[in-house]
Amino acid sequence: MVTGERDFPGCLPSLGTHMLRLIGSHYHFRRAVPVVLQACLGKTEISLSLQTESKFLARQRAAALYARTGEVFHKARTMQGRFSGKELTSLLTFQSPVTLEPEKNAQEEEATSTPKRKSLKPREKLTRKVVRKPRSTKKKPSVLMLSAALEQFVLSNPKASTDTREATKRTVALYIRAFGDAPVSDIGGSQAGAFRDLLFALPATLGKGKSNLTLQQEAQRAKSDGLPTLSNKSVKNHMLRLSALWNQLVQREIVTKNPWSGWHFESVPKTVRRSWKPQELALLASASWHSALVPEPTFRLVTLIAAYTGMRLGEICTLRKEDLQTIEGIPCFLVRPHAEGGWSPKTEAGTRVIPLHSQLIEAGIMALKDDTKGNYLIPGLDGSKQKDRGATLSRAFSQLKTSLGLPAEITFHSFRHTVSTQLRNATTDIREIWIDRLLGHEATHKSQGTTTYLTGITIANLRQTVEAISYPETAFKKGTF
Repeated sequence: MVTGERDFPGCLPSLGTHMLRLIGSHYHFRRAVPVVLQACLGKTEISLSLQTESKFLARQRAAALYARTGEVFHKARTMQGRFSGKELTSLLTFQSPVTLEPEKNAQEEEATSTPKRKSLKPREKLTRKVVRKPRSTKKKPSVLMLSAALEQFVLSNPKASTDTREATKRTVALYIRAFGDAPVSDIGGSQAGAFRDLLFALPATLGKGKSNLTLQQEAQRAKSDGLPTLSNKSVKNHMLRLSALWNQLVQREIVTKNPWSGWHFESVPKTVRRSWKPQELALLASASWHSALVPEPTFRLVTLIAAYTGMRLGEICTLRKEDLQTIEGIPCFLVRPHAEGGWSPKTEAGTRVIPLHSQLIEAGIMALKDDTKGNYLIPGLDGSKQKDRGATLSRAFSQLKTSLGLPAEITFHSFRHTVSTQLRNATTDIREIWIDRLLGHEATHKSQGTTTYLTGITIANLRQTVEAISYPETAFKKGTF
């Protein structure tokens, strides 16, 4: 673009490439309008297509246009006021014989110096032509964020269990806390690897207390303080949850591959849980309870129920008052789904009836139905901020067990192992299938006859099975609830 030049008709400078622009396959002419004439002409620049692919012909036409625009500028200086629309159109319609020269004639002159180009049809008039590409009607795919994928494919999935929803929610929350929410299409192997490495560096106590540190700072703290970090199993579970979510995204063609699958985890010896020994139960019974979040009577009550029924911790803590009923004259616990709280037994066989052991009746369990407040049978667990009512008690139990020096093979679940071991070694006439029914185990042989028989086991037979459970007097503190 040329500015500040003096414009006189017939004054043709040596045309430089600054007046020619190759746009697409055709040349264009551009010339700046002098500042003093811009208001008069209503333009700051004159830009026109030369309608040719030939640089030789383009230079000829540009020279003619340069002369013509010079005439326009000269005429504009002699006029008063602003050009009308019709006058401006007339001035800018260039019909110089040179510019209208057929391209064929120009090519004959050019042939000696340049290769022959594709000829164009003669133009009667050189006008500006703008070719617009049609707008695409294809909609761009919307971006799916990780948080939205969690909501759509896990939290809103009616077939996903409560445990799956809560666990996946915790895992996604960890990822977002570390790296922020992101489109799932942007999360690949490098991000999955970085998250895996971070998980291995995090302290094992993460989430069990208040902290304002970032996850990266938590990992640094664990390293500097020499704290135990997350186990192989915990890290693997986090990766598996994200892998399960990504499998759905791949199947729906939202992403092309699953970056969370195929990761290697070193196998470590699995801790085999075992039954309680009498001296270990005596040590537990004599220990001082330390938790301020769970009352000691609640701890003693839950362990007593587990010891005399073999129920899982989650099953005990979610018992409602209506789950304590008298059936065929025998007080029983009913382990069954509760849709309003989103809880259900671990397996289909987990839905069952468990007669109360005489030791539980003697301890005053039946009075809980009338004495406790709210809908739940077990009091003292409402302080937990998690949906799992047994989570706070589970942590407090683990801390007590560790402080007592009990081995890793002993956990709360060991009460269930103890009941199973006692019943299978009992000298009384107890059938294996009664034990499976009481504990909520799947029957070893799923034949039609076995299924029919399971539904016909009487409460009296189950009570006989329960009463075969026994402990030394030192195993539990005496008292009523």
